[in-house]
Amino acid sequence: MYKRILSVCLLATSIIACQQKETFDTKEDIASFVEVGSIDLGSAGASEISAYDPTTKRLFVVNTQASPALFRIDVVDLSSPASPRLETNINVASVGAANSVAVKNGKLAVAIEAPVKQDAGKVAFYDTKTLALLNTVTVGALPDMVTFSPDGKYALTANEGEPNATYTVDPEGSISIITVADYSVTTVNFSALASQEATLKNGGFRIFGLNADFVKDIEPEYIAVSDDSQTAWVTLQENNGIAKIDLNTKAITAIYPLGFKDHNIVANAIDPSDKDNTVAFTPYPIKGVYQPDAIAYYLHNGTPYLFTANEGDARDYTAFKEETNVSAVTLNATSFPNGADLKTEAKLGRLTITNTLGKNGSNEHTELYAFGARSFSVWNGQSGALVYDSGNQLEKDVINNIRSNYDDGRSDNKGVEPEGITIGKVGESVLAFVGLERADAIVVYDVTTPTAPKFLRAIATCDAPEGLLFIPAQDSPTGRSMLIASCENDGLVRIYQTGNVLIK
Repeated sequence: MYKRILSVCLLATSIIACQQKETFDTKEDIASFVEVGSIDLGSAGASEISAYDPTTKRLFVVNTQASPALFRIDVVDLSSPASPRLETNINVASVGAANSVAVKNGKLAVAIEAPVKQDAGKVAFYDTKTLALLNTVTVGALPDMVTFSPDGKYALTANEGEPNATYTVDPEGSISIITVADYSVTTVNFSALASQEATLKNGGFRIFGLNADFVKDIEPEYIAVSDDSQTAWVTLQENNGIAKIDLNTKAITAIYPLGFKDHNIVANAIDPSDKDNTVAFTPYPIKGVYQPDAIAYYLHNGTPYLFTANEGDARDYTAFKEETNVSAVTLNATSFPNGADLKTEAKLGRLTITNTLGKNGSNEHTELYAFGARSFSVWNGQSGALVYDSGNQLEKDVINNIRSNYDDGRSDNKGVEPEGITIGKVGESVLAFVGLERADAIVVYDVTTPTAPKFLRAIATCDAPEGLLFIPAQDSPTGRSMLIASCENDGLVRIYQTGNVLIK
């Protein structure tokens, strides 16, 4: 089927000498993904989220500069990935700040928050060839992410609806479903599920803050859509849950509370201190609040699986701050008989926790809850059940493969901070790519069997990878599978590509 050895045979004085040379299988190497190109879109700005148009071979990148007047979408010619070229940009400053982009069927959708982000946001649609503005529609407050359904029928936004600093204005969190054919918009909030609040809280769902209101308190973050374009799932990061949406009825049908992670077992042990002069993974009586940011979808044997990057996020406003650390709280003597020892800097004293969970009537902590889970997880999309969690493996992946990228200074607060995740198929294998914001790295797993992911490699990348984009081989300008990393701290976009399988 494939040539395994290339033999070059030479005839010399009746003796045939054969030299064997290395050759390559024509299949893609799923563990390669080496950098083939990069582009600097401005060290003063942030290259955050990217979208690719296979027809024009253009990459559209959200670039948020320090000055609002420079908020824009950079348009990059990716026809030669080894030398990407900035063509032009689309300035959206007159409308607001761009948060996210998506491309489908020759249309670019841009999610734009209003200058006062508690006001209704916009989605602007552009022609990917001419860059002409096609339409602008109104969506919910603070559209933080936009995506198209696979069939191109819908564009969806996760409208985070954050309060202002004083909590005097707190808009509803919502999902906007845009019918692309006529640009009609349906925006739905979470009021239909308000009667389930007590049950959801018992499962680890969080409704909290000043004068917490179920509908206003929920903050959608990121969206994944099923292959058949019938169902969407949305992470509710601060709330520690995932919502399910029926796109046919345009209704939110369920919320899955995600519960908490036990860091007191060996597989989930963390290094909770940035002052212990070492990296040591130790079980401690801590619970992790998953709080996923990005979410990705994969259908396997008829079951929808949801992959989440469990970043964690705290509410930090003038009128309400939930962050504290263990050294600043009172530990219940019965729950923590060795509390004084745990509160030292070399142990848990420096660990950032929430002050909204785990307290008794005397304001003593009987449990400790840290932000995020320092992992990626796989959930059953039909039931919300956890079927896999990477434990502390992401941090070990970085330490074991690119140790210089492990930032021990973040040990006390979310660790490597997994933020982005995307799924891609390379040949017959399905891969998950997880962006680690504080380690400046991407880890790659084979998730062909979603309940048993297998680590493939870790890749050092630019500073704080925010957005990950997989381009399948059939859409790629080179005919090879590609991965794009957009980094928010240095304005770099890096391009990775598979190589051939080496046959020896």
